Amino acid sequence: MSEVPDGLRYTTEHEYLKEANEPDVFFVGITDYAQGELGDVVYVELPEPGDIFAEMDSFGTIEAVKAVSDLYCPLSGEIVAINETLDDDPGLVNSDPYGEGWMVQLRVDNPSELERLMDSADYGVHIDE
Repeated sequence: MSEVPDGLRYTTEHEYLKEANEPDVFFVGITDYAQGELGDVVYVELPEPGDIFAEMDSFGTIEAVKAVSDLYCPLSGEIVAINETLDDDPGLVNSDPYGEGWMVQLRVDNPSELERLMDSADYGVHIDE
């Protein structure tokens, strides 16, 4: 059973948003379900701080033993930080997807768009389908 923490927002493509310590800034990563489906993560390609993405634009890729997958920006906004630790230890995505395995920090253009994303209950139903 995959871990689906309360208090986060989720996309149908298995990314999550978690509030950071700054207004309108969120940690973005892939969910426990997604990392489990991918298998052992061996490489993560991330954008540069300052890059701007529209909702559901691909902002990078994640490579696992099984496959390479795109990473999608949950909402429109600007990348304000990346998790450089993943360069040396991409396995953090597997071992701690909601903590040290985060990928980028995103400053969202329109915080009201968060309401379009799933809460934990809805995401739990989504992955059980």
